[in-house]
Amino acid sequence: MAGVSGCIKYSMFIFNFLFWICGCLILGISIWLRVSKNTKEVFTPEDSSGDPFVAVNILIAVGAIIMILGFLGCCGAVKESRCMLLLFFISLLLILLLQVAAGILGAAFKSESVRMLNETLHRDVKLLSESGEDGKEFREAVSSFQKELQCCGLINGAADWGNNFQQISSSCECPNMSTDTCTVYEGKYVYKQTCISLIKDAVEKYIIIIIGVAFGLAVIEIIGLVFSMVLYCQIGNK
Repeated sequence: MAGVSGCIKYSMFIFNFLFWICGCLILGISIWLRVSKNTKEVFTPEDSSGDPFVAVNILIAVGAIIMILGFLGCCGAVKESRCMLLLFFISLLLILLLQVAAGILGAAFKSESVRMLNETLHRDVKLLSESGEDGKEFREAVSSFQKELQCCGLINGAADWGNNFQQISSSCECPNMSTDTCTVYEGKYVYKQTCISLIKDAVEKYIIIIIGVAFGLAVIEIIGLVFSMVLYCQIGNK
């Protein structure tokens, strides 16, 4: 009777080791997107019943399970265990379906997430000019985005900050004082560009990352399904 192909066996092992690394990457990126303070403060509407991070939550679960499956697949290949390989195949198939669902959710809610974000920013712009603890985290998040994205204010530029402008002016200041990108506000050169359009662009990039990870790894997982089933059949024919 036919034996187990060494090429298939060790290819399965190498594949699952790489698969385990992919699981680590998915988990790491997904957790970063989910717990990033600035992302959470600016992107999450306070009065929304929907969760804009639903696809990210799915990918966190996917990443953790993929790490376990990668280990399971390696053991199944080395020990030539049909039970482990069958469990790997079934679990990977379920994960594949889950990832496709995450990708579809990310694509379906892309425009909805941008709309929710736009409404949130227009509603909360008044928090920039307020003082006290109310809206403090939101102000800190916007200030951080200003420095990172080289913009100032949300809707109306530096004027959005009101009496708080002098406290956060360093995050708005233009280093080169170019008339094309800068303007003068209260005696300081600040960026002309407001942050709302740049923040919305950042949201769309995050969503594209989620969709890309979900569908890109689907191809790798299909290869894993083929490898595991071929090896499963060869072990059964020994």
